[in-house]
Amino acid sequence: MIEARHLRVLRAVAATGSFSAAARELGCTQPAVSQQMKALETSTGTPLLIRTGREMRLTQAGEALVRHAAGILAGLTAAEEEVAAIAGLRAGRVRLVSFPSGSSTLVPTALAALRAEHPGTRVSLVEAEPPRSVEMLREGDCDVALAFRYEGAGAAEDWDDLVVRPLLADRLVGLVPEAHRLADAGSVTIDAFADESWIAGCPRCRRQLVEVCRGAGFAPRIDFATDDYPAVIGLVGAGLGVAVMPELAIESVRPKGARTVTVEPPVQREIVALTLPDLAQVPAVAATLDHLTRAADRAAAR
Repeated sequence: MIEARHLRVLRAVAATGSFSAAARELGCTQPAVSQQMKALETSTGTPLLIRTGREMRLTQAGEALVRHAAGILAGLTAAEEEVAAIAGLRAGRVRLVSFPSGSSTLVPTALAALRAEHPGTRVSLVEAEPPRSVEMLREGDCDVALAFRYEGAGAAEDWDDLVVRPLLADRLVGLVPEAHRLADAGSVTIDAFADESWIAGCPRCRRQLVEVCRGAGFAPRIDFATDDYPAVIGLVGAGLGVAVMPELAIESVRPKGARTVTVEPPVQREIVALTLPDLAQVPAVAATLDHLTRAADRAAAR
């Protein structure tokens, strides 16, 4: 019989490449990891690891078991949480991953309300941008992922295997220095910035911006690259260029020295909460999704 604790150890060994590193990650001893791996290989009746010096490589059987482990462990977590809820245990655990502007706006409101309503529920938070956050969900490293995708994006995320809770349509707005010629324009078309110096994110993060500008007939001249929104606002406020940012991001940072302008035609990103179908039945996860929805409703009403 394959035990869940053995699967968790196998995943840690596969991720870290050694028994000692897996032991550090799991908070146990190296001999304990070795013993559990031997027990797992005995249960499966086949070698799962190839030991080459200090490194470990998965056999074909090991690769297959690791591939299935995330779904198996997610299913077990769902079963444990649901049984505990049915039995009257007023407790739960939710591992949430969110992108930074979501962490500073939607998440605090949602988690404060969740704690007030369900004080026994523990929530942990780490930050990651999609698609990494979605990968973490599929790999079993979180229970809820706050993510986004741009409307009409050519390489839109495929979320057909996940439970998708729509939260908010977050519009991109232009950001210009206070002394800029368009600071009082109210709204502008994106091609009004064709000759400007731009501040944008990393190549993956700026992809949507580049596509929108290309559709308007120009390629943005990106002189400054940063994924840190306060840094973007600081650079714009210093008169070093223009940028576009999601409204949610501007809400979390005071745009000192900069003005916002509406960009036409509108470009929006869809913000959603994602989870696995099995986890969606877990009371603590369902409550987290509900409170994220309410927080998004309040944000949209402002």
